Amino acid sequence: SCIGDYSPYLCITHSTSEASMSNDLAGVWEVALSDGVHRIEFEHGTTTGKRVIYVDGKEILRRDWMFKLVGKETFSVGQSDTKATINIDAVSGFAYEYTLEINGKSLKKYMENRSKVTSTWVLNLDGMDCRVVLEKDTMDVWCNGDRIETAGEFVDDGTETHFTLGEHNCCVKAVSSGKRRDGIIHTLLVDGTEIAECTE
Repeated sequence: SCIGDYSPYLCITHSTSEASMSNDLAGVWEVALSDGVHRIEFEHGTTTGKRVIYVDGKEILRRDWMFKLVGKETFSVGQSDTKATINIDAVSGFAYEYTLEINGKSLKKYMENRSKVTSTWVLNLDGMDCRVVLEKDTMDVWCNGDRIETAGEFVDDGTETHFTLGEHNCCVKAVSSGKRRDGIIHTLLVDGTEIAECTE
């Protein structure tokens, strides 16, 4: 089991994936990237030193016999090959602590920073759940893991980034808040209706 308070950044959950059926499951993390929310599962055999990493249920790294039980494993996640590292530290005796870093930052710090550089909306269109992500620095728009073709234009009070989802006309409006601390406010409109932003 895991040591420390990582909620919601580290949790042990039960599912039917291969990793979850093993007694060596040490950590489960969910990481929200532009192309989707990725589930990382880590197995650590504290007798054999075995290390197995699964991303979205697919095994991406396996080391069966490791003499050294502590250390780190680095791998990439998502379409943008985001760098992830699992740190394995001994706490006391045979207890271990497992922490996940994304792009060199703790998962908590990474997610806090990410909320500053992206906006995310979750909506249901024509019976299908859509997760729309705006990367504020590049103005790239993603929907359910795919980068969307967009057209940007300047308007009186800011900019509009237009795109379509199915038969729906969508637009991300960027307007100044008028306050330096708040910067620019991004709003998603679908067929003219504003969609509430969600926090991940």
